[in-house]
Amino acid sequence: MAEKNSGQAGQTETSAANEAASSTANASEIKVTGPTLETMPSLEQLLKKAELDAEEHKDAWLRAKADAENIRKRAQMDIANAHKYAIENFSNELLAVMDSLEAALGVENATVENFKSGMDLTLKQLLSAFEKFNIKQIDPKGEKFDPHLHQAIAPVDSNLPPNTVVHVMQKGYALNDRVLRPALVTVSKAKET
Repeated sequence: MAEKNSGQAGQTETSAANEAASSTANASEIKVTGPTLETMPSLEQLLKKAELDAEEHKDAWLRAKADAENIRKRAQMDIANAHKYAIENFSNELLAVMDSLEAALGVENATVENFKSGMDLTLKQLLSAFEKFNIKQIDPKGEKFDPHLHQAIAPVDSNLPPNTVVHVMQKGYALNDRVLRPALVTVSKAKET
C-alpha cells in the first residue's frame, strides 16, 4: 500500500508540474493590451505650430483690414461723385430749354406771335423737365393759406373766407415734397365787425 501511495503522489506531482508548465505557456501567449500611449509633441513643435497659426491669422487680418479700407475709400469717392454730379441729368434736360431760348433769340424778323409761340413751347419744355425730376409748382390761388407752402405778403380785403389765397404773386416750387421756394401770395383777412 505504501507503493500505491507513492504512485499516487508521483502522479499528483506530475500533474501539478504539468499545470504549472501549462500556466507558464499560457502566460507567455497572453499579450498585454492596454491603452496605447501616443507620444506628446515637444514644446518646440507646439511653439512652431502656434507661430505658424499666428502668422496665418495675422495675414488674414491684414487682408481683411485692407479690404475694409478699400471699401471705405470707394464709398467716400462714390459719395463725393454723387454730390458733384447729382444734377447732371437735370442739367442735360435744361440744355434743351437753353437751346430753344437761344434759337428764339436768334430769329431776326420774329413777330410778337412767333415769339410768344416759341416762348410757350420753351415753357412746356421746362415744365416737362421739372415733371421728369419731380419738381412741382405750388399755385395756390383760391386755396386755404398754408404757412408751410405759402408766404403771405399782405392781407387784403376780399369776399373770400378769411385766410384764403387771393392772388399768387410768384409761384412756389417743391422737390419731392420739400419746398424749394414758397409761393408769394396775398391772403384774405377776416372782415371787421
